Amino acid sequence: MKKFLLTLTVAVAFQSYSAQEITLDKIYSGYYRGKGIAGITSMKNGENYLVIEPTGIAKYSYKTSQKEGNIVDGQFESYEFSDDESKILLQKESQQIYRHSFLGKFDIKDLKSGKVTSLNDGKPVQEPRFSPDATKVAFVSENNLYYQDLNSGKITQITQHGVKNKILNGLADWVYEEEFGHARLYEWTKNSDAIVFVKLDETEVPEIYIPIYGKSLYPQEMRYKYPKAGEKNSVVSAHIYQLSDGKKITVNLDNYKHYYIPNVVQTAKPDEIVLITSERIQNASDVLKVNTKTGAVQKLFTETDDKWIDTDSPTLEFLEDNSFLWGSERDGNRHLYWYDKDGKLKKQVTKGNWEVTDYYGFNPKSKEIYVQTTEKGSINKVVSKINIENGKSLLISNGEGNNAANFSKNYNYFIETSSTAAKPNTFVLKDGNGKTIKELQNNNDQLQKLKSDNFVEKEFITIPNDAGDQMNAWIIKPKNFDKNKKYPLFMFQYSGPGSQQVANSWDNGNAIWFEMLAQKGYIVACVDGRGTGYKGAKFKKSTYMNLGKYEIEDQITAAKWFGNQSYIDKTRIGMFGWSFGGYMTSLAMTKGADVFKTGIAVAPVTNWRYYDSVYTERFLRTPQENPDGYDKNSPTEYANLLKGKFLLIHGTADDNVHFQNSMEFSEALIQNKKQFDFMAYPDKNHGIYGGQTRPQLYQKMTDFLLENL
Repeated sequence: MKKFLLTLTVAVAFQSYSAQEITLDKIYSGYYRGKGIAGITSMKNGENYLVIEPTGIAKYSYKTSQKEGNIVDGQFESYEFSDDESKILLQKESQQIYRHSFLGKFDIKDLKSGKVTSLNDGKPVQEPRFSPDATKVAFVSENNLYYQDLNSGKITQITQHGVKNKILNGLADWVYEEEFGHARLYEWTKNSDAIVFVKLDETEVPEIYIPIYGKSLYPQEMRYKYPKAGEKNSVVSAHIYQLSDGKKITVNLDNYKHYYIPNVVQTAKPDEIVLITSERIQNASDVLKVNTKTGAVQKLFTETDDKWIDTDSPTLEFLEDNSFLWGSERDGNRHLYWYDKDGKLKKQVTKGNWEVTDYYGFNPKSKEIYVQTTEKGSINKVVSKINIENGKSLLISNGEGNNAANFSKNYNYFIETSSTAAKPNTFVLKDGNGKTIKELQNNNDQLQKLKSDNFVEKEFITIPNDAGDQMNAWIIKPKNFDKNKKYPLFMFQYSGPGSQQVANSWDNGNAIWFEMLAQKGYIVACVDGRGTGYKGAKFKKSTYMNLGKYEIEDQITAAKWFGNQSYIDKTRIGMFGWSFGGYMTSLAMTKGADVFKTGIAVAPVTNWRYYDSVYTERFLRTPQENPDGYDKNSPTEYANLLKGKFLLIHGTADDNVHFQNSMEFSEALIQNKKQFDFMAYPDKNHGIYGGQTRPQLYQKMTDFLLENL
């Protein structure tokens, strides 16, 4: 379960509005919509970069920041260069499947000859990828893996037995995609001689079926394999396809952890691929080097943890000499470690009471790595370069807020995207030492509109919990805040493992709605309690085997702390959350019924037995091993405690957190004679959007608050 981003703004025709007030009409008209720069990619020469514009793929100079024309004309959703930049893969249209997967139509343009070739004869495919020598493109169609020769146009089918809801080749199943964070499960070798792919056999995985109502006389059904906690998962295996003779080799992983194979990684050398594997209990991962000529396997090392490893977000980067960088929390914070090509640890590269949150690359000339970190505080993210040999570090971004970088290939330049909670995204071109060359784009117009409508900046504070931690929090007060008055408090949170809601960054989503609520007389606050991220492994993993227990204790503690402030009416405290946050709101309204008067839970998990295996077992192990961890932290067990006004919301076609969760919780409340409000959104998934759905949803939630808090 990834944090679900709730974006309120939509692209529609501009309308004029009077100032002084934030409204849902303004939010949904796109009036406050911000601007961005799409598809930034550095060219190989390090002197030019590309972006997606309405007229095509535009080429810009780093040195002058001036546009030098389009390398391709037309409208495209996305693009990807071949390694030698002789060809470009152009995504023309797509149809979403699940969170990451989609069917797309693609063209390949030869930038030297100008020839355009349709991939797979123009039929939709999934996960296309150039071979490193730019002569072929591999792709997945109907669960089988293929490649197309770009010289002859010939399409070669690599696998034969792909079948929906049974066999997938080179493609993730639902739970792999959702919880390991990507859909592609194949990779080319560096010399383009072979493809290593993962095969998933989901024949024995239990199937979920969801009615799709539409306007049919009889509802349709959406069926797919969904392994719930403790149930059977896909049987996975790794295979090598050698292009020279079409031979396939099954990789023997019997001596290694191989229940999951989340990642297939290209190394810097020919004829080898690395697999990252894991057992079902995700507290150990093997990093395995596979010889693609022979199928021989060499274990580089095993990463272990007494609780869990973040199998969904590994950092593994091979350098030119085939040594590699690896991200680990083994010293209590997420840092980078440098290994030689045979898996022997050379040194820990980054150290300190902060975390590496992103890795951007390595400059072999200067021996420097480029990373995003929390070294300026857990609510900030900054960009630094660090010498891999002597550890010398230089901060090259702003020192506060949320800062990210897109580097030129030679690391002489980067485009910094930065924001704070008080300032929307700004895009600035800088040199490799962080000196500003030119501001490329800002969102001052967006900010001015909000300020004209009485936008109020968030205040950041910390709140103690019962375990002795200081929890990060933000608070939005009404514009004309009077410390002698008492205000109702509306708390928002997500609270899932490793997540973060309290960040010094701009929020184009719910934050604008919260500003509107503040204008209606509410104080809005958010607290990141135990289990959330960027404050070290101990804080994040303190919820292990008891998911929900300490998280709700911290939210109740925070609500009581706020209630003791002179300006909060402790009899009028409410909570809102979506997904994991909806789960927390459901617990708040039951276990915290004496504290919370009102709650809105959107798409909540209400029993972890109903959620998927990979995510849930990472933090709770299986229900067979840890039944109390599941049942004693389920809001259905406490339905008899509900006192306040509760609004439960769910989309009937939610493929992630199934509608079943809200049905079970509803039944528990009904059997305990509890009155509550319920809203079902027909055929809507976990995001609950489409047409006028979001405006109606947020109007309903606003009205519910105004009436009940």
